[in-house]
Amino acid sequence: MNTLDHSAAIAEMSFEDALQELETIVRRLEEGAVKLDEAIDAYERGTALRRHCEAKLHEAQMRVDTITVGANGAIGTEPADPR
Repeated sequence: MNTLDHSAAIAEMSFEDALQELETIVRRLEEGAVKLDEAIDAYERGTALRRHCEAKLHEAQMRVDTITVGANGAIGTEPADPR
């Protein structure tokens, strides 16, 4: 599977699945039980998974509404502060 195929496959992953795979990659790399070429490939995939997870979190943050109470007591919502 080439890099483009990996990117397409990652783009279809849920946040939870991507995070689980990223954790598995980190664990394998920390154990040092992979050959250099495999470690480089795993690092590159891990980087793509991290970016995907960050994008999913940002998406979720942008969808969250903040409940507000106006001066007259009216309850409403407004977009969350994306900081």
